[in-house]
Amino acid sequence: MKGQVSAEMLILLAVVIAIVAIAAVSMMDAAKASSEAVGERTQDVLARTGGVAGCAACTYSADCEVGYRCVDGCCRQ
Repeated sequence: MKGQVSAEMLILLAVVIAIVAIAAVSMMDAAKASSEAVGERTQDVLARTGGVAGCAACTYSADCEVGYRCVDGCCRQ
């Protein structure tokens, strides 16, 4: 019987798919944690170099004072 798939093969396929799914979730969690760490480091660098560049460091306009907006990482009027 050429075309039949045995129960053992189906179980093996299910196990392989489960392992791949677990690995993918683990990798996505690691990528998210790394992304957050890089974001924090970036904010730290911007905060330290903002005074040198002559502007307050920002990522979004909400980071700036009222009347200012974020342009190229600096709060500007």
